[in-house]
Amino acid sequence: MGKQLKENTKDYEVKLSTYALHNIDEITGYIAFIDHQPINAIKVGNAIFDTIERISLHPFAFRECEELATKVKKYRRAVCLTWLIIYKISGSTITILGIIHTSRRPHIIRTLKKNK
Repeated sequence: MGKQLKENTKDYEVKLSTYALHNIDEITGYIAFIDHQPINAIKVGNAIFDTIERISLHPFAFRECEELATKVKKYRRAVCLTWLIIYKISGSTITILGIIHTSRRPHIIRTLKKNK
């Protein structure tokens, strides 16, 4: 009865850089305490972590990050609401480099390459 999709059997280890953790803290903190929307901050935080989970399952499903272009296309970006999650694929490890707002300038993205 039709074709069955082949499951992705490769397991990826996801690491969040210190910078990415700081970004998540800044984003949710701003929404909760400056905008006074704590429930919305929880929703945004959950959406970010849900997107990171999707990245871990299918890292090549997301677009290459044009600002960090390489021959092997190891730098990628996923869109979550109004933020870009920039990550790097190295073997079986995915490193989340940073989370930036889509309105930020491209040179900000290039600085993420230095984050570990």
